[in-house]
Amino acid sequence: MTTYKNIYLKRGKEESLKRFHPWVFSGAIQHMDEGIQEGEVVNVLTSSNEFIALGHYQIGSISVRVLSFDDIVIDNAFWESRIQSALTARLAINVADNPTNNTYRLVHGEGDNLPGLIIDCYGETAVMQAHSVGMHVEREAIGKALLSVMGDRIKNIYYKSETTLPFKADLHQQNGFIYGATDNDLAIENGLKFHVDWLRGQKTGFFVDQRENRSLLENYAKGKSVLNMFCYTGGFSVYAMRGGAKFVHSVDSSAKAIELTNENVSLNFGDDSRHEAFCEDAFKYLDAHNNKYDLIVLDPPAFAKHRAVLHNALKGYTRLNVKGLQKIKKGGVLFTFSCSQVVTKENFRNAVFTAAAQAGRKVRILHQLHQPADHPVNIYHPEGEYLKGLVLYVE
Repeated sequence: MTTYKNIYLKRGKEESLKRFHPWVFSGAIQHMDEGIQEGEVVNVLTSSNEFIALGHYQIGSISVRVLSFDDIVIDNAFWESRIQSALTARLAINVADNPTNNTYRLVHGEGDNLPGLIIDCYGETAVMQAHSVGMHVEREAIGKALLSVMGDRIKNIYYKSETTLPFKADLHQQNGFIYGATDNDLAIENGLKFHVDWLRGQKTGFFVDQRENRSLLENYAKGKSVLNMFCYTGGFSVYAMRGGAKFVHSVDSSAKAIELTNENVSLNFGDDSRHEAFCEDAFKYLDAHNNKYDLIVLDPPAFAKHRAVLHNALKGYTRLNVKGLQKIKKGGVLFTFSCSQVVTKENFRNAVFTAAAQAGRKVRILHQLHQPADHPVNIYHPEGEYLKGLVLYVE
């Protein structure tokens, strides 16, 4: 067994690890060796002192994020192997090395057996984000492995973890380039151009996970009056424009988001009078516009980041969808989403079902949506299925 320090489980608490679930919760731990530091690689042993996994230790409810169920050393070869595996999968699904698309997620945490690590690629720039102290500690080694595996594909690595690392770890992390540097923030998604604000933007600067859902909306947009609510960078708006929408209105409460949306529309369509953007509260805007739109997108930020607020979040989703269903034209199509991990598909569907009943509209489900293939779900970690959406036909 490797010389990492050990964490010992209570009797019977290894069952989830035997099913390859990649988390060890704090309540499962009997005791641990002295001197274990947050972010350190540790061995996980059963109550009978048998090795079962190794991973990064962290203070909190998830105490260990499993890196391997084999007794190995976490070295440069490990990082290169995992990143190579992730790249091979992206090449297989044709999102990497695609001349019409240089925007994709290369590493998706548990989905790529690298829990706590996100890497998004925007052209020649990779944006790396750590959600665990262990991945933060290893950022230089990961960056080195990334450059080795990606070769000429990547010339810059931007590290963006200020808001994703646990604040109690007190790491004083600042965002910035850890390799290279560039002012070129342009990325191409399915032939459309976007400015990506990895300096100040949400997530890694762009919502890569809606790529395929934006393409679907494009197919519905021809001749439609479109409302893109919570528009952020205007992704759905730009696709609707290319799809031949009659007009597109983008709404967000953030002035910065409206600025980004206008820039991205202009980047692809110049001064196209079909598009207008409004900095306004979603509910106020919907209240003021009845029967104006026959295609509405409701893609709000996560209403629930913790299970403790799940009940209130579901009420929020219901309230928002009631408004959308009340205001959409007869025969309209509604795209509605939740990106809250703690909200299950069943939770979300029930919230939307309740909204349909309260709105008094006849509603049919046309599509059930989810995250794209470059955001894979580890079959042993169903919690990784965070994005869910419904496309509804509203009579």
